[in-house]
Amino acid sequence: MSEPRWLEPSAPDWPERLDHLASPPAGLWQLGSIGPQQPCVAIVGSRRATFGGVEIASSIARDLAAAGIQVVSGMALGIDAAAHNGALEAGGSTVAVLGCGIDICYPSRHAELRRRIIAGGSLITEEPAGTPPFKYNFPKRNRIIAALAQAVVVVEATERSGALSTARWAADLGREVLAVPGSIRARQSSGTNLLIRDGVRPFLSLADLLDAVPELQTAIPHTTLDFVQARPGGGIERFSPPLREILARMGTQPVYPDQVGATLGLSPALVASRLGALELAGAVMSLPGGLVARTV
Repeated sequence: MSEPRWLEPSAPDWPERLDHLASPPAGLWQLGSIGPQQPCVAIVGSRRATFGGVEIASSIARDLAAAGIQVVSGMALGIDAAAHNGALEAGGSTVAVLGCGIDICYPSRHAELRRRIIAGGSLITEEPAGTPPFKYNFPKRNRIIAALAQAVVVVEATERSGALSTARWAADLGREVLAVPGSIRARQSSGTNLLIRDGVRPFLSLADLLDAVPELQTAIPHTTLDFVQARPGGGIERFSPPLREILARMGTQPVYPDQVGATLGLSPALVASRLGALELAGAVMSLPGGLVARTV
């Protein structure tokens, strides 16, 4: 494992977007092979995420990574971990912004995730080595996440979630904020639904993010851009050909994703990514036992 290095604002690879902060960090400790880059999108949310929230965060991260967009989050339990995992599964780059020293693994159960992030991205923190994960460090951490990203996607959050702190920082910095809507009966979606009520753009598919941040489109290959251009409307014709292919193969009865992949000759990761996009668009739903079913 490489050694941590201290990055100062004068360094050539200093993330210039941090200078947009009124009180930018005096420097950063970085551990990993790939530091903060552009384009970059943050995915944040509840530590006590639902299974559906974890799946959605992972799917969004996979799609972003496949499109060459770096994913940044906070390596916390729940949505953060799902975002990092999704990006890494797609072979992309991800950055974890810590609220503790670079030598501290927090939470401790994320030792393996930490190792994978270092190999496929990096850990960064402004805290000195040995600093425990004090509660007051995390709002400071959140401002760095917001500053690095061109947009922040909140997947699940209660009304008191720290993810809303990241959303507020992002809004103050002029970054786009999007929120995944949820059931009005689900506590984990109470904060995201309030964000939408107060004017934040709903995230229903990757197309919503590209509409909100047009400069991201210039960084995405045209083949990928065509893939995510699903728009509201009737029937499966509103989806791009790769997504229509998935829906057509699923038929009218619930199926296992592996069956779809085997029939079409697609990898499990690619099928999962496309099913995730369809689920976000409301065209597919997950069922008990690992089955999936069309809803259109």
